[in-house]
Amino acid sequence: MSGIFGIASGNGKNCAGELLYGTDYHSHMGTEYGGMAVLGERFYNSIHDISKSQFKSKFFEEYKEMKGNYGIGVISDRDAQPLIIGSKFGTFAIVSAGLVENVDELATELLEQGETFGEMSSGGVNSVELIAKLINQGKTLIDGIENLYNRIQGSASILLMKEDGIYAARDRLGRTPLVVGENNGSYVVATESCSFLNLGYQIKKYLEPGEIIRLGKKGLEELSSGKAEKKICSFLWIYTGYPASTYEGISVELVRERSGRFLAKNDTVKADLVAGVPDSGVGHAIGYAQESGLPYRRPLVKYTPGYGRSYTPPARKYVILWQP
Repeated sequence: MSGIFGIASGNGKNCAGELLYGTDYHSHMGTEYGGMAVLGERFYNSIHDISKSQFKSKFFEEYKEMKGNYGIGVISDRDAQPLIIGSKFGTFAIVSAGLVENVDELATELLEQGETFGEMSSGGVNSVELIAKLINQGKTLIDGIENLYNRIQGSASILLMKEDGIYAARDRLGRTPLVVGENNGSYVVATESCSFLNLGYQIKKYLEPGEIIRLGKKGLEELSSGKAEKKICSFLWIYTGYPASTYEGISVELVRERSGRFLAKNDTVKADLVAGVPDSGVGHAIGYAQESGLPYRRPLVKYTPGYGRSYTPPARKYVILWQP
């Protein structure tokens, strides 16, 4: 599952800085590609392979050249994105989170209709480009997005950025979540609510399955109402999501603690201590320890020196050469 983040800045403020950090807060959601697109006087777009390095390190200089009020970003687990698409609805940028299971079948159908695909660097069709082409078959942009959900098998929550704002659509069964935040006239929409906290945004609403909204000069507009049926991926709470996030108003960390408590209630194992395997196992272990009365200890510590220490950031202006 990928993580997506979009921002519509109010009062003419450049969104690039908040877009960088908001997207970076989704780094636990994917390890293949990172990307950002900003719309001002023109589209600014950049995609990098992040399989061997941090998202922020790839974009920290680039984002300073991006200027605009609207921006979308993604941490992707499979496809290179955002993509800039020319369509009958005008030029737009698009990102997606989810998994389209019938990509090959739909791509074959579109090829037979005379469509072409440009994103073939990975050896297959880029599912985000496929999503864009399916949207373009609609009579209107909203009709195209709704048509998309009639055609795909699987899930795809999307952010689509045009000159009139950022369109956000949660997949029809709600497997991949989207949440909206607000701060003094600026709006953000994201997979992970934890991306709001350090940027000063408060949760405004959780999108319903199939709901489509637009964030722009008129603030938050509902363009298509959501559906009653909801099948959110429970693995988000158990493993994938960040502890500080909430889905449907339910805390990831509390779900893990409660799961640990239920494990302890049904367990007869005699033990000396409880330990969690970092990172997602820690919350479960804390809950188990609370319920069982066993001491919680940390025999397993995650080794992540490559990410640096937050209070001693690397400075490129100094180079130390040392030879034993």
